[in-house]
Amino acid sequence: MRSEVGGMSISYSGLPEGLAYTLDFTEQRRGADEQRTAVRERSQLRGRDLSVVNRLPDADITIVGTSAARAHRLPRSASLVLPIRVHFVLDLDDDLETVLGRISKDERRSFRKNSRKFRWTGEMVRDIEWFDRFYDDYYRATMRNRHGARERVESKEAAYECMFRTGHLFVLSKDGEPIAGQLCHWDATTNVLTLRLPGVRDGAEEHYATGAMKAMNFLLIEWAAANGVRQIDYQGTEPFLSKGTYQAKRLTGTRVVLPPNHFGGKRLWLQVRQDRPAVRDFLVANPFLTESGGQLDAVYFYDGERPARLDYPSHSPGVREARQINLDEFLAPVSRERLRSTVA
Repeated sequence: MRSEVGGMSISYSGLPEGLAYTLDFTEQRRGADEQRTAVRERSQLRGRDLSVVNRLPDADITIVGTSAARAHRLPRSASLVLPIRVHFVLDLDDDLETVLGRISKDERRSFRKNSRKFRWTGEMVRDIEWFDRFYDDYYRATMRNRHGARERVESKEAAYECMFRTGHLFVLSKDGEPIAGQLCHWDATTNVLTLRLPGVRDGAEEHYATGAMKAMNFLLIEWAAANGVRQIDYQGTEPFLSKGTYQAKRLTGTRVVLPPNHFGGKRLWLQVRQDRPAVRDFLVANPFLTESGGQLDAVYFYDGERPARLDYPSHSPGVREARQINLDEFLAPVSRERLRSTVA
């Protein structure tokens, strides 16, 4: 699939889940929205074509979703290997005060202030009628209001069978009125609580403004620590530091890890094929995590006109180091290849 928007093109080939995650995200970061859509061109590839670079769709940036082993065998020129997704986990291996102390000071201060103002309370509910209410009026309403046509939702049947029936539904109340919820998967063999489906009543933005989701996180941690949970898995997001979800989950004192599910062995191979201003703008504006030998590093691009976007912090347990890469050096092979093509 080749996608063009915002004055540049990106092609994605390989694992189908990369279309809904990686390609969609790059389109949003290139300016695609309800009024400005990306122009997509589909092409048919066979599995073995993914290993032959000149058979991939031509674009300014080429991305291939594949296995970790295959990604690391692809050419290294002007390219990097990224995890297809990363997860954020909170280890409950210390006392509650220590665990809460890992959360950013600003988040803790905000929670204390809003707790006094709104009298937050939380509880786990088992009533099947509450599940129906949560799924329809909280979860689906939130997904629709926040993501529109790009929403990706779990079916009601799967949410019930795989989460509610054997898991937990946490409900947050403000001044005694339920306003938010979180449906969680529970693994009794590992004592891991995975936060799956969030939602606020009627999908109303006002609940986000009052800090409801952040309050629910604090109260969930307190409940988990008191009920034998070993680890909270906050689920995954794309490996781009400019992703709002990435920055939000980083602030909760979490550790960044490769996904503990089928995504753990999958990677993105990203190669830059054209050195143009729009391409440089995109690379600098969207620092990301790379993977090598199972280790995660943050990469920030920069050049003489574009400073590294260090306002997207990467420091978290699980991120080994942050590297700044000069685009003039990184893209030198691209410039040389273009010059050879012009001469020929």
